[in-house]
Amino acid sequence: MSPRRSYDQYCSAARALDAVGDRWTLLIVRELLAGPRRYTDLHADLPGVSTDVLASRLKDMEREGLTTRRRLPPPGAAYVYELTARGSGLLPVLEALGAWGAGELGERRPTDAVRAHWFALPLRRALREAGAGEGTVEVRLEEGTFHLNAGDGEGGPVYGDGPAAGEPDARLTLDARTCAAVCRGELGLRDAVREGRLDVAGEGAAAKALREA
Repeated sequence: MSPRRSYDQYCSAARALDAVGDRWTLLIVRELLAGPRRYTDLHADLPGVSTDVLASRLKDMEREGLTTRRRLPPPGAAYVYELTARGSGLLPVLEALGAWGAGELGERRPTDAVRAHWFALPLRRALREAGAGEGTVEVRLEEGTFHLNAGDGEGGPVYGDGPAAGEPDARLTLDARTCAAVCRGELGLRDAVREGRLDVAGEGAAAKALREA
């Protein structure tokens, strides 16, 4: 396998881009922050990527030490990809990139694909800003339900599809327009609660913080 191209610059930013600067790489990391994923699952949640490009990126990421590939025991017997500690270290990079790009989000275009869990990272930021950045939060949208770890993201998946495994610290129900406004930074979570655009259930610290006046 030929080596990947490098900027050949003695600069930490350039070295980082040598590893993650290719198109789709950081979005693959976004998907793997949910935990181990099969190739077919990754392809389904990365609309627009070709099978050849996805396979190539996954090989490059494994070579860079960002991901590993392992076979599940029976009866699963499927291969899954997961982040290494180095790959998981890209969480704050993705969160910062999302915050920087929030102003570019705008209104959803007719051609835009959407997955409910794509709101997980910006909602984690909004929860921290609202003083509710702890525990497990379940989010119910028209597009689907997902849950997220509102803490520091260490020691397990940052988010996941579907309801939380146990009783979450907070359960948020809102529509996609409100969620998008929160993700763009136009609306705070507490303001959404006060305006009746966000319903909060649960007795955990996160729920109580969002219900505070």
